[in-house]
Amino acid sequence: MEQKIVIGRIVAPHGVRGEFRIMPLTEHPERYADRKKVRLDNGRELTVLSLRQHKNVLLMQTREVTTMDEAELLRGREIVVEPDELPPLPEGQFYVRDILGFTVSTPDGTLVGTMKDVITPATTDVFVIATPEGKELMVAAIEDNILDIDWEKRTVTVRLPEWI
Repeated sequence: MEQKIVIGRIVAPHGVRGEFRIMPLTEHPERYADRKKVRLDNGRELTVLSLRQHKNVLLMQTREVTTMDEAELLRGREIVVEPDELPPLPEGQFYVRDILGFTVSTPDGTLVGTMKDVITPATTDVFVIATPEGKELMVAAIEDNILDIDWEKRTVTVRLPEWI
């Protein structure tokens, strides 16, 4: 069974009528704006009545939660989706979860390690590679460094910067 993907966390009630604040945990929360139902990490399903942006959070009203006390009980709960519910991405883009575990090597075939994570500390993604020695290498995901991603072979070919 594949793990569910967390797309948001309920952080607080908003008002007295059961609306609650959601901190989005995805770069593009608008991809989920048209959902009629959401599922919580405990399996509970909620019917969405409204969803709107408010400062840095989303405000959601559901049929099942009608008071501030009921909304307070949801604090800390995560909103999750199944992997097959993820929206399709434009050509050339991928979900981080899809590349984790790929073998990473240089163009001459030297093993660098395994894809551990992709982080975005600034404007450019950074591939985090776990080496066989137990260290982490960070390589900017730019065209000069990431030469190839082979989805069938589950491999990434990288050109390591000179300082690594």
